[in-house]
Amino acid sequence: MFDLKGRIAIVTGAARGIGFASAEKLAENGASVVLGDVNEPLVQEAAGRLKAKGYEALAVRMDVGRNDSIREAIAAAVKAFDGIDIVVNNAGILSALSIEEMTREEWDKVLNVNLGGTFFVIQAALPFLKKSRNPRIINISSLTGRNGGFEGSMCYAASKGGVISITRGMARRLAPFNITVNAVCPGPTETEILKGYTPEAQERQRNVSLLRRLGQPEEIAAAVCYLASTEAAFVTGAMLDVNGGAYMG
Repeated sequence: MFDLKGRIAIVTGAARGIGFASAEKLAENGASVVLGDVNEPLVQEAAGRLKAKGYEALAVRMDVGRNDSIREAIAAAVKAFDGIDIVVNNAGILSALSIEEMTREEWDKVLNVNLGGTFFVIQAALPFLKKSRNPRIINISSLTGRNGGFEGSMCYAASKGGVISITRGMARRLAPFNITVNAVCPGPTETEILKGYTPEAQERQRNVSLLRRLGQPEEIAAAVCYLASTEAAFVTGAMLDVNGGAYMG
């Protein structure tokens, strides 16, 4: 367990999967959590589950592909909890289109959410992170961002590779404000997003891991909590691989 008492975290794409697991694990460690998601009914239900356990949680509708929606969600978080200490950029969408099938519309849609969303959430949260005593930014990239991927599309690979570049660049630029910026790079994980692949592709994804299994959202969430903690105060610009040995540099 890590001591996150008194810390305020906002998690994007938090209605389910890695996002919800991260919000829940942060709350278990003492943080107040803001769950942002484009699916408002689902994220309200997710926050309700945390509140039923006695955790401080707020649900906000948040479309990371739109800057006005990002700003409104950040404002709601600050109004409710008087600040932001931890940003977890998890919101993302999958594409399974091949190189030959790729359209400009599909490319732009995935890059807008996965890469643009990460950047503009950080931009909107930055004034409040600069006021925090222990500010943390944790971006969820992917094994695909490391190696170009196996089953996913090139737009997904480009977006997650871009998240790694943003993480490193932000770590350099925000270090003077004591803001650490790191990324978690999961391998194939048992979430709804994986259902975008065919059963055969899912089996191939499972076999990518040396451990021959899919990751669990809670295993990714544990890495998020470490990077959010004071114990990780000297860690910045790092890519934390949680993928069962599928990537070893």
